[in-house]
Amino acid sequence: MKLFAHSPRLLTILAAVGVVLLGAWIFVLRGSPPRVVTMVTGPAGGSAALLGERYRALLAKSGVELVLVPTAGDAENLDRLRDPASGVSAGFLIAGLPGAKEPTGIESLGTIGFEPLWFFENSTGRRLARSGLDRSRVSLDLPGSGTRALAGGIMALNGLDPQSYVALALAPAEAAERLVRGELDVVVVVADWDAPVVRRLVAAPEISLFSFPRADALVALNPNLTKLILPAGVGDLAANRPPEDVVLVAPKASLVVRGELHEAVQYLLIDAASKLHGRPGIFHRVGTFPAPEAIDFPLSEEAVRFYRSGRPFLQRYLPFWAAVRLERLLLFLVPVFGLLLPIARGVAGAFRSFVEQRVTTLYAELSGLEASTEPVPVGEARAELVHRLDALERRASRLRIPLQFSPLRYTLMDHIRLVRERLEG
Repeated sequence: MKLFAHSPRLLTILAAVGVVLLGAWIFVLRGSPPRVVTMVTGPAGGSAALLGERYRALLAKSGVELVLVPTAGDAENLDRLRDPASGVSAGFLIAGLPGAKEPTGIESLGTIGFEPLWFFENSTGRRLARSGLDRSRVSLDLPGSGTRALAGGIMALNGLDPQSYVALALAPAEAAERLVRGELDVVVVVADWDAPVVRRLVAAPEISLFSFPRADALVALNPNLTKLILPAGVGDLAANRPPEDVVLVAPKASLVVRGELHEAVQYLLIDAASKLHGRPGIFHRVGTFPAPEAIDFPLSEEAVRFYRSGRPFLQRYLPFWAAVRLERLLLFLVPVFGLLLPIARGVAGAFRSFVEQRVTTLYAELSGLEASTEPVPVGEARAELVHRLDALERRASRLRIPLQFSPLRYTLMDHIRLVRERLEG
């Protein structure tokens, strides 16, 4: 207590440090990433749902829980991501969905792969190659899927009247079963090559896969599409399934987030995408995905920085939460110290001037006394001068100044002694 009573500067410094540390603590905690993030995927058991599981496993290593919400497909994903009240922060979307380009608050973290449009049909019918879909039983996936939106546009471009076929709303897995049993004529699905329903139907001998004869025209009319070639035998090399090369068209899928999702979680998602999609695939080479492509949505600022510079420096060498909190702490402390440094210098300069002024005042008195020693006084005048010099020396010896300014006092005392010696001489 005596230390604080006699050191007001120390108390002030400790209070300032306490305020800064409290502000840093509040800043770091309030700016910390969420520990739970919700992602929309697609139908349960589909490729998007399986992909979501892989993302969840990677984010769990960094202490972030990814809650997966199954949906009917991309169209429903878009609706949920658009709604700030849905609680959804991330998801997968194919390019070219109706209304996707409208302002939605959604940002892209990059494209992650192709989602081909597959037209499977019972081999006994071969309707698509001969007469189109006249009176066919066609499954167009569930309402809310991306299949309906994409397939409907392509069918319209080819002049297929929706009244000419019977459209059914079936989940891809159920539709595949019914197609194999002959209860359906055509199953349309938008999914990547790894989707279980795609792999099964491509390899099934009783199912044929439609090859788009005018794929280049479709791509020219819809720039969101890419022409792909499915090689013969890739589904089952021994059975040569499919029996010939198949021409497909495919939109690209993107990993998207709501713009307000914490930047550190965005980095985690992009890093996970790099690990999951950076490998070669049946339709692309190694390193093709993820790609910094803004198709329907702008790239987030964090995605731009990631593709330009990689992961943030601290996250490369520290555990995720330690790196994030240290980044936030530095973000707070650097400008604070940048502001406090000139203030501290100003205060130090003002304090030094104050101390020097106290010493200078005594020097002014000493200068007056020194002038009175020429010529050396005698008698009562000399005694009065000695008395005044003694009083000045006592004041100088009792002068309380910080230790670093002690040389000023000692120099003053030396000069007082010099004046005394002159007076006594």
